[in-house]
Amino acid sequence: MGEWKCSNCGYALSAPQPPEQCPNCKEKCDFLDVACYIPDCGGSGSGNPDTRLGGK
Repeated sequence: MGEWKCSNCGYALSAPQPPEQCPNCKEKCDFLDVACYIPDCGGSGSGNPDTRLGGK
């Protein structure tokens, strides 16, 4: 199960995959995998870390 956050409105949800359209803002948005932001947790996220939070 992933933790996803809408890049448009910030809506967060738990789901195996991000939805095509945000249930909150009703837009087709990019969803960021926010399951893990610290290297020590062992989570690899989607393989594309969010560089806005200092990821590499």
